[in-house]
Amino acid sequence: MKTTTPPLESCCAPDDERVDLRPVEGDDADEELASLSKAIGHPARVKILRILVRRNSCICGDIVDELPLAQSTVSQHLKVLKDAGLIRGDVDGPRVCYCIEPRSLRRLKALIGGL
Repeated sequence: MKTTTPPLESCCAPDDERVDLRPVEGDDADEELASLSKAIGHPARVKILRILVRRNSCICGDIVDELPLAQSTVSQHLKVLKDAGLIRGDVDGPRVCYCIEPRSLRRLKALIGGL
């Protein structure tokens, strides 16, 4: 029987709701969009983002339970998403709590919308 760790709301800082006024066109925006696109360029990473959006916070083991991948593979995908700034991982004792980075996700949506 699979047990799920309850979400740790305290792991995720409140959303920074400031408006992002950076342009969605131009060389810098194109570089940023390409970098973020590369980070979400694997179906497992898209699934991880969907899981984190649904749950608002998550423990790595819970993510592993939802994907047909080894723990080490999931950890590598989480690292790519974290390095891109799309998620945040906070240490909570022996576990790492992963959360979506809402401001970065909004930026990605804006950049895609600017195509």
